[in-house]
Amino acid sequence: MSIVQNKKASHDYFIEERFEAGLALKGWEVKAIRAGGVQIKEAYVVLKNAEMFLIGCHISPLTAASTHVQADPTRTRKLLLHAEEIRKLIGKVERAGYTLVPLDLHYTRGRVKLEIGLAKGKKQHDKREAEKEKDWKREQQRLLRQTT
Repeated sequence: MSIVQNKKASHDYFIEERFEAGLALKGWEVKAIRAGGVQIKEAYVVLKNAEMFLIGCHISPLTAASTHVQADPTRTRKLLLHAEEIRKLIGKVERAGYTLVPLDLHYTRGRVKLEIGLAKGKKQHDKREAEKEKDWKREQQRLLRQTT
């Protein structure tokens, strides 16, 4: 079940591969995510010392949360993946010029997971071409509906 999607990612990048990663979250963050107070549009993934971190993800703290908790909405959160997957991603990002982009925050068996994509950036003409293709498919669907 999807919580929030990064629709901007498919517009700005060609997504080559997708990986599902766990997130190291605090209790108030899980409660805020369940309440829907999360945004990943401006977020990105970085690699440091063979570990992966999510930066720029904004989780709005709940007003009803405990008063003794100091909530930092944009703190850096560690991503949890298998070592083999991390090694594979490190190789692709460093050698081939790929980028890691958060795509979707969702629940899997009651746990909050982040889908990240191994992506290459689109040029401006690629974005225009994709927009034309999308418009043409929409037009085809409209024409099909009119004829039936």
